[in-house]
Amino acid sequence: MHKLIATLVSLALTLATPLRAEGEKAGVFDYYLLSLSWSPTWCALEGRARSSPQCDEEADFGWVLHGLWPQYERGYPSQCSTVHSGPSWGRTAAMADIMGAPGVAWYQWQKHGRCSGLAANSYFDLARLAYDRVNRPPVLRALTRDVTLPAKVVEDAFLEVNPDLRADMVTVTCKAGRIQEVRICLTRSLESRRCGADVIRDCSLRDALFDAIR
Repeated sequence: MHKLIATLVSLALTLATPLRAEGEKAGVFDYYLLSLSWSPTWCALEGRARSSPQCDEEADFGWVLHGLWPQYERGYPSQCSTVHSGPSWGRTAAMADIMGAPGVAWYQWQKHGRCSGLAANSYFDLARLAYDRVNRPPVLRALTRDVTLPAKVVEDAFLEVNPDLRADMVTVTCKAGRIQEVRICLTRSLESRRCGADVIRDCSLRDALFDAIR
């Protein structure tokens, strides 16, 4: 009986946790997940403690590109084997205007970009194109003070300014009671599509803190 219970608990944990593989073959995946991080949240929770340039007083970041992640219908590959060499320092530095800092781009290439099957320059070009195609709600940038709001308000704001998106194509995540990210599911040709079942897990907070841009 104890063995059966342990097996059931293990199965439940497996089903509740996104599946992640490492070292998979590059280019074998089903869709992309475009992750947009709200910079003031990251700075409040981690960035300022790291003295990241993304959080400098003169910085004016709102929604930054966290990454363009190859996904399976369930789970995702990472650290894939690839024939392509890594990006140059100059190439990763050139992504800082939408990613906040050069180190972010390098890390994203190592963990996710290699799994795209693309050369580094092509991957970053695609990531920038995906980022540019998404309208970021100006109403959220315009806030002059921190507010608490239902996470669904952030999703609705994105749906309003991106008519091609549906609710099952977008998910909002929270961390430490704050709005953390908006994630949008895209085909390999960057058309919007329904997210995989393990990705559709919207933050359900009704009083999430949304930090204003300082």
